[in-house]
Amino acid sequence: MDSQKNQGGQPEFHHFHAGDIAGYAHFYELRSNLTSDSTPLESFLWRKYFDARAAVLRDGERELGLLWLYGTEEEPYAAMPLAREEDLPACFEALQHYFREVLKKPLVIKLADGGAVNALNLSPEKYLVEEEEDAKDYLYDGNALRTQRQLPACAILAVLLTVTLLVLVGVSWHLLRSHDDHTRKKMPDLTVLDKWRGGKGEEVESHLDREVDGIHDLLNHCSEISAETGAIFIDGELEAFSVGSLNRRDSMAVIHIEKANPEIDGLYQAINKEFLCRAFPEAAIINREDDVGLEGLRKSKLSYYPSGFAKKFLIMERSGAELSADQVRAEMQY
Repeated sequence: MDSQKNQGGQPEFHHFHAGDIAGYAHFYELRSNLTSDSTPLESFLWRKYFDARAAVLRDGERELGLLWLYGTEEEPYAAMPLAREEDLPACFEALQHYFREVLKKPLVIKLADGGAVNALNLSPEKYLVEEEEDAKDYLYDGNALRTQRQLPACAILAVLLTVTLLVLVGVSWHLLRSHDDHTRKKMPDLTVLDKWRGGKGEEVESHLDREVDGIHDLLNHCSEISAETGAIFIDGELEAFSVGSLNRRDSMAVIHIEKANPEIDGLYQAINKEFLCRAFPEAAIINREDDVGLEGLRKSKLSYYPSGFAKKFLIMERSGAELSADQVRAEMQY
């Protein structure tokens, strides 16, 4: 794992790699956080698209938190540090100092969780804090989703009777990609992802490109990452699969990826319910992430009757200048 401060006292950011996950994992459990960013797998899946860089901030030998840096040299931004609530102010100050002194930019933090925003209690005269409406995560009661009745029971049963359900609880992709003949035969052929993405079009769901890249990235680093996974095969063909991870502190399962053939009625409901029952039977909260502002995805997530939302916020240092509405809107494009 990379070191953390140079001789000038500034954090040293390094690109986030699969090999860092084990060393960084404990930072995700330092405080309660109900957003999808509360698990290492979420950070890994999007690391390339957002050019994720990380640095551990220390006070002597004591770790204060994990700092994040994203974006380009011209338009850098940060994520909320992963730290204990009492250490958040120090981490926030270190980030702000880095932006001012090294990047020569005012601090911008995107997708900050509400708990951290409340803990920092930032001055409205110095910072703009605004909710990123399209980025809020949908939260569900775990027991309710595991016993859902969105479809008539006979419809779900009909789906399950015609498929082979393969739920791989606690088994990493590494095991599935081993040279053992038995596991190799069961390994999903994810070329279906490219076909599925190709049929979606460019304007409606262009965000899917980064998601597909993240899934392939997960497979390419299977020896270093363990994920809860489930898949449904019909006549030997992969027709649905799901990938999730557990936020243990909050007893929350985060469903990072869920894909199913939309031409098969009830398949999304089947993979959703069965995956939760087998992979996360005790999770109190289910986080099914955001809708990225897409109306169709919003309707789908609402159809599962969320119990609440994990709101996320944009934080922008005012730096003595009035922020225009156009500047704020531009920063909310992620």
